[in-house]
Amino acid sequence: MQWKVLALAAAAIPQQAAAQYATAAMMRFQCSRLVVERVDPLVSPGMIQSPHIHQVVGGNSFNATMAPVDYDLPSESTCTTCSFSEDFSNYWTTNLYFKARNGTYKRVKQMVNLGLQGEEGVTVYYIPPYDGRTKVTAFKPGFRMLVGDAALRTSQNEQKQLCHRCYTNVNQTPFGGAPCADGQMDSAALPNKQCNGGIRATITFPTCWDGKNLDSPDHKSHIAYPSSGSFEMSSACPASHPVKLPQVMYEIMWDTREFNDPSIWPEDGSQPFVYSTNDETGYSWHGDYVFGWQGDALQRALDARCSNDKCSQLKTQSTAQATACKKPQTVEEDVDGWLTELPSMTM
Repeated sequence: MQWKVLALAAAAIPQQAAAQYATAAMMRFQCSRLVVERVDPLVSPGMIQSPHIHQVVGGNSFNATMAPVDYDLPSESTCTTCSFSEDFSNYWTTNLYFKARNGTYKRVKQMVNLGLQGEEGVTVYYIPPYDGRTKVTAFKPGFRMLVGDAALRTSQNEQKQLCHRCYTNVNQTPFGGAPCADGQMDSAALPNKQCNGGIRATITFPTCWDGKNLDSPDHKSHIAYPSSGSFEMSSACPASHPVKLPQVMYEIMWDTREFNDPSIWPEDGSQPFVYSTNDETGYSWHGDYVFGWQGDALQRALDARCSNDKCSQLKTQSTAQATACKKPQTVEEDVDGWLTELPSMTM
């Protein structure tokens, strides 16, 4: 999001929360590309290779087997692609591809979001309650969660706050309302038109935790949304999940400009983008999270209500240091050339 237009964004959320939203403090920072590969330690632990391609950012200890608690990301990692050098968490999503008229595919890279610097990757947010007072509990070592469903192809049973926004220019004007709250600009499905400024895809995670389990078999049951209202309104968590967490949000800016030539779009004019899950609808959009902040760094930053990518409580690193952090693919595979089919278990 472009925070100079917070007042504009506030108009799209409930009125009682609008004033709080306009002045909310939230961490917003860049995590550049670590690796693009078919590995998924949550859904396909230990599997080499997983069913579809993911783009991964964060600590370089990412691998197919990351057992909760036993696998400590800060001690196992030697670098991170994130702006805050104490954040060795891993953040990953499915990747977008362009399907040309001739049936070939090419991976869509990411633009770095407005006001940030780096190489591809994800804009990561940690957002405390907007009222400026309510405390939240930072995640515990070993915590992980998943939002979305790789098998989904319709809006039925889709989780909240997963959406796409089509921009007409890279300056993101008009900016629109809050993520996934602007009925004119946001859609759960992939946009059905050309987006000259790229497609912003948003993932927002639940903010209530059962206080006991660092994970669950479906990677979702241990977390929940507020029982009524919303996190933005400081609504209460359900009794089953009483611990209030910070709101984690990803923004991915898919750089679709390379594919704006109408001559390579489908002849029938249908939208040509497909997720690596072989999904042309967009409903399989999903993201994974494994906590890996060093010590109590995240809790200190949340308590201090740090904003954007600068925080007196945290250590930062240069863009050059962040982008130098890389992990080789577990199994070498072409992810950037033109392909005759999507990378998958059927290949």
